[in-house]
Amino acid sequence: LAFKRYRERAWAIFTAFEAHTRVPSGGYCSLTDVNVVPAVQEDSMPSYFLSETLLYLYLIFSNSSVLPLDVWVMNTEAHPLQIQCASP
Repeated sequence: LAFKRYRERAWAIFTAFEAHTRVPSGGYCSLTDVNVVPAVQEDSMPSYFLSETLLYLYLIFSNSSVLPLDVWVMNTEAHPLQIQCASP
């Protein structure tokens, strides 16, 4: 049930990105104020948007075998790091 709630929220976020930040040439842009509709777009896209934001959205909807969280952990830059067990 919790996964369903998070997936619903993630889908709402993704559709908002598509509706308000997608640009015709491909890619996405920043907004001057997320509380303003229609959105006022900026001519920039933060470097972390693809590597972190879209990666986390992808992982929310992917099968858990894509990146098993008992084997991998994500750092703050969304890089997967394999969990290493310490020797006894």
